[in-house]
Amino acid sequence: MRVASWLSGQYRHRMAINLLAGGAAFLAYASMYAFRKPFTAAEFTGLHFAGVDYKVWLVIAQVFGYMLSKVRGITWIAEMQRQNRARALAGLIGFSWLALLGFALIPAPWNIACLFLNGLPLGMVWGVIFGYIEGRRGTELMGAFMCASFIVASGVVKTVGKYLMVRYGVSEFWMPFATGLVFVPPLCLATWMLERLPAPSAEDMAARSARMPMDAKSRSAFLARFLPAVVMIVMAYIALTVMRDFRDNFAAEIWADLGRGNSAAVFTQTEVPIAIAVLLITACTMAVRDNFKALMLNHVMIFGGFAIALITTWLHGMGLIDPVWWVGGSGFGLYLAYVPYNCTFFERMLASFQVAGNVGFIMYISDASGYMGSVAIILFKEFSGVHLSWAAFYASTVVALSSIGMLITLSSAFYFKAKTRRTDMPAVMPTLA
Repeated sequence: MRVASWLSGQYRHRMAINLLAGGAAFLAYASMYAFRKPFTAAEFTGLHFAGVDYKVWLVIAQVFGYMLSKVRGITWIAEMQRQNRARALAGLIGFSWLALLGFALIPAPWNIACLFLNGLPLGMVWGVIFGYIEGRRGTELMGAFMCASFIVASGVVKTVGKYLMVRYGVSEFWMPFATGLVFVPPLCLATWMLERLPAPSAEDMAARSARMPMDAKSRSAFLARFLPAVVMIVMAYIALTVMRDFRDNFAAEIWADLGRGNSAAVFTQTEVPIAIAVLLITACTMAVRDNFKALMLNHVMIFGGFAIALITTWLHGMGLIDPVWWVGGSGFGLYLAYVPYNCTFFERMLASFQVAGNVGFIMYISDASGYMGSVAIILFKEFSGVHLSWAAFYASTVVALSSIGMLITLSSAFYFKAKTRRTDMPAVMPTLA
């Protein structure tokens, strides 16, 4: 009886740590969005530069900076030491906030460069925060909270930005800086909480794999071992990033095309239910003790997400569902496929094959490639001569890339299944939080 009671108390203690850490990761990454996404709630109507819509230039500039940040993060995040995370987080966010001040002070169109500088550090924030929570038996739960933040936070910070403009008359140029100011206190609180998170225990390392910085030699060895998988993962991730980022950056224009452009609440109307649903589904994968089975379950989620995005877009095109159900349904599908890569896929991949390294390396290869695709699709939309509304272009992109993504995901699942037949798989270890 005493042993059972002690075990129950130990379990409750671990779960409390998981929930607090997940909440801190959620709050930290949600706060980052306040420095990245508020400007997309403004339309900057009537402003152009070199014959192109001014807001398109802003999106391209920021995404290009964000992409370069991801490229730098491939090595910087992989090599980061635990004791440097808080200082790095403060420096990255602080630099981006100063760039938003420059955006407010420098007149258009010259302030476009400030959005490039704003995006330049922000791409590395994910890796800094995820480094606190990876390699644990409760990583799925913590990671699900963190990933829910980038579903709901984008809509929330846009709602806050829109509210500041409508209620207090803040200009479109000062609104991004003001929105960042609102989120400085929660960011500081979240960082303080993450700094006090205990290091992974011996049981965590036995259940998953040891997480450590990766030097050039270990990164090369990883790529040599998993190159076909990396190629397929990157291709699927590019497709998801293109669709998700386009939907996010041009949400105001898509809703305007659909007749809902005057509502501030519309940005969160679809995103909050999506975040809750994806959080619950992703967190449930923590209950799967076998790391390889969990990896295969991630493939099922990714394939299903692509399929849902494709089906809801087809139904809307046939006039069978209204715009809210389409934007919400396609968003749910995209995030159901996108979140596993940002939360559990690489975690279980490293654990399945007992790779001593960290998630940041492969994640940043995927992210850097994904945002290159995002920049390319925006440039294609503006300069290819294709004349489609924002909503129609989004629909066409979802149909094409979701179909490709489903095929790639199936191929990836077969690859990993075949690789297990040639590899001595480690013994299954308990992974419940």
